[in-house]
Amino acid sequence: MGALDHILDWFEVTPRRKKRKPMQTVEIKVKMDCDGCERRVRNAVCSMKGAKTVEVNRKQSRVTVTGYVDPNKVLKRVKNTGKRAEFWPYVPYNLVAYPYVGQAYDKKAPAGYVKNVVQALPSPNAPDEKFTTLFSDENPNACSIM
Repeated sequence: MGALDHILDWFEVTPRRKKRKPMQTVEIKVKMDCDGCERRVRNAVCSMKGAKTVEVNRKQSRVTVTGYVDPNKVLKRVKNTGKRAEFWPYVPYNLVAYPYVGQAYDKKAPAGYVKNVVQALPSPNAPDEKFTTLFSDENPNACSIM
């Protein structure tokens, strides 16, 4: 029986494990007008495999899905409900250096948010930048000037 077990071990097929998707949070902007729209979007996303929590904020037009999901599949599932959807394009305005720059400021953004755009920072040698850093609290020599 020992030799037979040894031969069977060579031909044994072990199932390969699929890579598990990482736990992540996906935020999507979806225009929802009524309770029916909100319910339709929530049911579509809740039925996805791997979705742990689903939060729908109709006031901000925002859907937040947390779980082992693929962001593109979540977006596709929301679009299949007939709603126009895109990934959440906003960041809190206090995380942006110049929140009221033309490309970042958006009137349609929820309160406290601006668009997430790459911003051109002024050069450190610009005259107006030198004056603002001259009397800054972060400048260790500011006290000696005052």
